[in-house]
Amino acid sequence: MLRALLVDDHPLFRYGLAAALTAASDVELVGEASGGEMAVELAGTLKPDVVVMDLNMPDLGGVEATRRIVARDPSVRVLVLTMFDDDESVFAAMRAGALGYLLKAAKPQQIVRAVRAVAEGEAIFSPGIAVRLLAYFGTGGRAKPEAFPELTTREREVLRLMADGRGNAAIARVLVLSPKTVRNHVSNILRKLHVADRAQAVSRAKEAGLGDDPGQVGTTRP
Repeated sequence: MLRALLVDDHPLFRYGLAAALTAASDVELVGEASGGEMAVELAGTLKPDVVVMDLNMPDLGGVEATRRIVARDPSVRVLVLTMFDDDESVFAAMRAGALGYLLKAAKPQQIVRAVRAVAEGEAIFSPGIAVRLLAYFGTGGRAKPEAFPELTTREREVLRLMADGRGNAAIARVLVLSPKTVRNHVSNILRKLHVADRAQAVSRAKEAGLGDDPGQVGTTRP
């Protein structure tokens, strides 16, 4: 019997998918989680064969949850099931260790088949995503995916300027934003990256190759 753990913060969607998985004669739904932190905890306790993972959740995002689960137990297969079909999200999930990537528009029976396939070690993707992956590898992987897909485009711009050593006032001038808006963006960045302060966010950004001056981590330019 295939053991599955379902992770999604939307109760109605989780309920419907749980019903589909439970109806499959060869699948045992061993647990449900409404967030990434709970998913990591339950994966360690319940030892599922497959984790069906959403990406956008209020506490710990699905990419980081996947990374932690697979790092602790590489035998666990992760199937991402999300609304996001952008390249950044796909590649971030794959780098974290996910073996499959489906969109929530997939039919329940397609999702159940994907769970079975991932449990057998097969990589499986929604058709449109599979085409883009083939195109990416067909060009030698030259199209580098954007770092931090959990951030909006504006938040990545702010983070890039933070990594370049600029303070909030300077960022506001460069992006033509109010200081309050910049402060809100910085707060969102810290929350989404799950870091405690600005210096940690800058360090993460430097590791991802953002910023012009790698030697000035955490410093501020006017």
